[in-house]
Amino acid sequence: MKLIARAEQWPLAEVFTISRGSRTETELVAIELADGEFIGHGECMANPRYGETQEDVLATLGGLDLASGLDRDSLQALLPAGAARNALDCALWDLEAKRAGKRVWEMAGLTPPDSVTTAFTLSLATPEKMGASAKRHADRPLLKLKVTGEGDFERVAAVREGAPNARLIVDANEGWTADMVEPLSDELKTLGVEMIEQPLPAAKDAVLADLSHPVPLCADESCHTSADLAQLKGRYEIVNIKLDKTGGFTEALKLKQEAYDLGFQVMVGCMVATSLAMAPAHLVAQGVAYVDIDGPLLLARDRQPGLFYEGSSVGPPDAALWG
Repeated sequence: MKLIARAEQWPLAEVFTISRGSRTETELVAIELADGEFIGHGECMANPRYGETQEDVLATLGGLDLASGLDRDSLQALLPAGAARNALDCALWDLEAKRAGKRVWEMAGLTPPDSVTTAFTLSLATPEKMGASAKRHADRPLLKLKVTGEGDFERVAAVREGAPNARLIVDANEGWTADMVEPLSDELKTLGVEMIEQPLPAAKDAVLADLSHPVPLCADESCHTSADLAQLKGRYEIVNIKLDKTGGFTEALKLKQEAYDLGFQVMVGCMVATSLAMAPAHLVAQGVAYVDIDGPLLLARDRQPGLFYEGSSVGPPDAALWG
């Protein structure tokens, strides 16, 4: 097999800000895995929060010896969970589907995928700016708000005023401190917030087991693979599955099933990436409590062909895109 990996920069529609900083573009790695007849495609975003860079991903993929062959099972041991393995795992699924003349969902034993409703993310800003943004997107059924701690009640209140009928979830990206969890959870409950994502740094989240929170908590930075689930019991009620964390579609499916087995609800999220990265996530997102695969909606343009977005409804991937 021949592997081609490309560094890509995709401009965002507007500045995107979370508790850790702002950016105007997203750096992706797109790969093609060719066997001489068929080509499998994959995409990933290296996340600096996890010690990843675009250059590191390219070096990892470029250093692989594919002469003896590679399959999805051996890949799980060959590379650690993360962006590089995700792109390659998804490309392997796509390649195998093309070889077999089937769709990935058939090969994985899944039911035919339906459209899903994705959250739409509002970038962190002042209450006034977030309220104005919410008003522009008030017709979307589910809004996800980036928050950071101080001033969050005011931010969410402004969004609630701007989008009175939307369901709301918030994402602190590890930006809160332990003493904020109980009072902010109580306050945000009054505004109809359904979920709080990753309030505390992953290394400091054990205290959540002892803190009351009427709004369910979701593990994002604290949950990468199925190996993380046991220690999250009692701290979180929901886990966020992102393929760039799990290291691909293979582990994402395993994490989803084991999360259900342990009594967690499931959210399927994404990095800021194109429809090529959203396509496998769309299959994982079937039937989950929360879907957040709005990456292409945050870009100035999307890869073509892409997923079909109609408002917040996202249709299943076409074979020309992936799977």
